[in-house]
Amino acid sequence: MAATGVFPSSYQNPNLQFPKPLSSSAVVIIKAPSTKTKKHSTNSIRCEITSTNNWTVEPDPPVHFFNNNNSPEHLPVRMASESAVKKVCLFYCAETKELAQKVAAESDGIELRSITWRKFADGFPNIFIPNAHAIRGRHVAFLASFNSPSVIFEQLSVIYALPKLFIASFTLVLPFFPTGTSERMEDEGDVATAFTLARALSNIPISMGGPTSLVIYDIHALQERFYFGDNILPCFESGIPLLKTRLQQLPDSDNITIAFPDDGAWKRFHKQLQHFPTIVCAKVREGDQRIVRIKEGDPKGRHVVIVDDLVQSGGTLIECQKVLAAHGAAKISAYVTHGIFPNRSWERFGSDKGGNPEQGLTYFWITDSCPTTVRDVMHNPPFEVLSLAGSIATTLQM
Repeated sequence: MAATGVFPSSYQNPNLQFPKPLSSSAVVIIKAPSTKTKKHSTNSIRCEITSTNNWTVEPDPPVHFFNNNNSPEHLPVRMASESAVKKVCLFYCAETKELAQKVAAESDGIELRSITWRKFADGFPNIFIPNAHAIRGRHVAFLASFNSPSVIFEQLSVIYALPKLFIASFTLVLPFFPTGTSERMEDEGDVATAFTLARALSNIPISMGGPTSLVIYDIHALQERFYFGDNILPCFESGIPLLKTRLQQLPDSDNITIAFPDDGAWKRFHKQLQHFPTIVCAKVREGDQRIVRIKEGDPKGRHVVIVDDLVQSGGTLIECQKVLAAHGAAKISAYVTHGIFPNRSWERFGSDKGGNPEQGLTYFWITDSCPTTVRDVMHNPPFEVLSLAGSIATTLQM
């Protein structure tokens, strides 16, 4: 209510309108709010009128009083809420079952789902996805292993089928991209099978969430990443963080030197391992033989770790071991992300038997990207498996 009269200057509201003056007999008493008001109290003005002659009453906006109080109890409080965990249904093939179990153990948001793998009488795949309708609207991933050409077709059949089941998104985890590791495109007529496989994966059907995400670890030829088309989203991960963590756990972690068997390995990995002293080796031809020599760096008195992306026959690693031992390395170990070892070539690598680098390796670290190799070398010194499970689980939660 608006009343005409004289207010103290400290309580006058410029929005108040008084069209007619009060008679002299009118008395207005203003009761100001106490500065010791309780929390959430309402401020008010009380008027006592002794005469109502010649009054005009009009609506008026409320009078507001503001407390200049910035104490924490008056500030807005933002409640922290836990971020939602992405729920993923993880399918797997027979070769990756153990790795899939480790991945699921890393996160409550990953649920294992099985597939029935059978064959018809003529040898062609007879595959069944149980309870397929239950994955509609869910995030789905498949953990593949193309360890042999004989299993690629049946796994591709599943890879092409899953996105069509009305799923929210699809991720293909292929830790080891197998083709192209030995190919040399030198003569007209050479066929790039790595390109063929990349194009096949690039045409995986699109799910409800868009193109398929493809996770690959330490692809062998860096140019192969450009083989993939626009309908797939390749995510190139590395096993090197696992190696760095393991090196920090060694008693002689302050005496580690990294050796690269060739310039290609140096180009690939030196930025991830730039905090370590490095040695670069090179292959030189002497007559009909290819000999490994030290191009730069000094291994004397150091625990030298040879790093590469993969190993097959192991000939280059063994030659590196010999030259590093000859130049005074105290210990020699090796790391590869992909231990392929065809024809059980892993048997060529023995233990140094307590610090004799001429006789063998102190450690030979591999990841579980090639499951058949893991089963062969498990519990055989100097081999030690660094699991990709934690890294895969983290990637699936992106």
